[in-house]
Amino acid sequence: MNKVVSSFAEAVADVPDGAVIMMDGFGGPGGMPQHLILALRDNGAKGLTIISNTAGLPDFGSLGVAVAVTHNVLMENGQVRKVIASFPVSASPARPNAFELLYREGKIELELSPQGTLAERIRAGGAGIPAFYTPTGAGTPVAQGKEVRTFNGRACVLEHALLADFAFIRAHQADTLGNLSYRGTSRNFNALMATAARITIAEVDEVMEPGGIGPEAIMTPGIYVKRIVKR
Repeated sequence: MNKVVSSFAEAVADVPDGAVIMMDGFGGPGGMPQHLILALRDNGAKGLTIISNTAGLPDFGSLGVAVAVTHNVLMENGQVRKVIASFPVSASPARPNAFELLYREGKIELELSPQGTLAERIRAGGAGIPAFYTPTGAGTPVAQGKEVRTFNGRACVLEHALLADFAFIRAHQADTLGNLSYRGTSRNFNALMATAARITIAEVDEVMEPGGIGPEAIMTPGIYVKRIVKR
């Protein structure tokens, strides 16, 4: 089965209003599916929930697609209803990102999740685990409204798994069957997110024939990937 699609627009054409989308991101452009983000902007789907490590840092101006690297383009276009993230704000109070400006105006929702907890919530979703307890966040605002139990004398917060309608991920290599390998910082959330979505779309640098990626280099098996599009 050849999972390669011809364009980014085709890859995201069926993303509907109200979709929940996981997108990789780790404080910069590494590992982020910039071209899929731009295609989603052009798709125009509204009311989206975005699950990502960051909700947007200031643009990295040296990049040709810098406007997309922090999801700011989706916020500015009024397409996002809610963000689930660990680092939703800019590192500089003097340079607020698009999410911050909308949040201050009450135009967007935020669910803050500590970074390790966010990763585990995504992993649990992909593994079919509905929820888990963690000591992270106990006794802080993160625990407000959540069940707290004590294990071995330590308070732990119940966190629910995350699942998505779509995962937009970035990989280095793919074969036509959807097997993926990653490079550098693209290994952070991408492999986790690929397992936790109904439809995973991979933006890749190179497409190879089956067998072109050594089995020891495959980090996401093709069974998780529905579409591939070459940068």
